[in-house]
Amino acid sequence: MNYEELLERAQKNMPKVVHEIERFEMPKVKGHLEGNKTVISNFNQIAQTLRRPIDHLLKFLLKQLATPGEIKRSGLLVLGAKISAGRVNQKVKEYAINYVLCPQCGKPDTEIKKESGLNILRCQACGSKQNIKA
Repeated sequence: MNYEELLERAQKNMPKVVHEIERFEMPKVKGHLEGNKTVISNFNQIAQTLRRPIDHLLKFLLKQLATPGEIKRSGLLVLGAKISAGRVNQKVKEYAINYVLCPQCGKPDTEIKKESGLNILRCQACGSKQNIKA
């Protein structure tokens, strides 16, 4: 057997998990209900994982969930309504798709810059630029 045949055979025998590893995992919300309020305990970690300012993520979530909310000194996010973790996770995923992941290459190596009065999502991996609503 030559090298190409051996390589092809080895790739066929590799488990699928090896091919599907991504370096960016969508963060999951951890929290609980307190009366009529929802408390999210890992909001700061979510913002750090997405590499976005806490205020930007907070503004997006409050608008999308149509609820008031605030960040306490302890770092907890308190939402003024009972909201399921699944719904909050869905909105965090939407945020990541719109404001974190590059629409061209799909990598999370992006930053939001303001150029000529417009907010631009600029990818550091492939160099693409995209106008976004901030």
